[in-house]
Amino acid sequence: MKEGDRVDTTGRYGSVHYQRALQEARLSALQRPALQSIVSAEDQEWEDSPQGRLKHLVNDHMGTTEYALDLYMQIVEAGEHSGIHRHFSEEIAYVLEGEGYDLHWDPIFALEAEYTWSWAEEPKRFDWKAGDFVYIPSYVNHQHFAKEGGRVRFLSATARFVKALGLDGLEQVESV
Repeated sequence: MKEGDRVDTTGRYGSVHYQRALQEARLSALQRPALQSIVSAEDQEWEDSPQGRLKHLVNDHMGTTEYALDLYMQIVEAGEHSGIHRHFSEEIAYVLEGEGYDLHWDPIFALEAEYTWSWAEEPKRFDWKAGDFVYIPSYVNHQHFAKEGGRVRFLSATARFVKALGLDGLEQVESV
């Protein structure tokens, strides 16, 4: 600024936002050493969910040093399928065992005075087998199917920061 430039002095005084941010940063640094860098198999919890059987490897409730990703393993028994769900975060699934396919219903949205969402009536089918990666774009309704004769096991990863931006958007469309 140069001498004589006007400074905006409107607004309220007495804020402590910066001081609070400094305190939160110090507290976070103090808590960090207590967080887990290794999560043993015994500490990973199984859950029978509307999506099917999940083993939570890392998530924001487990007290780990991982801040960016939620990871879980999912099992779909032979001839069965998961529920249908969608979320704002993209998802990557790595097929560890078995063969099957996904059905994906792409979102269709319009931006007028408000967002309106609908989904394709006909899904796209994607066949996969052990060793394949499956990419699931944001907000796509999706469902996993195991072929007859063998179960499917895959590792799924989603970006946790999307939730931190206020875009959690997890919705269960159809349960198992």
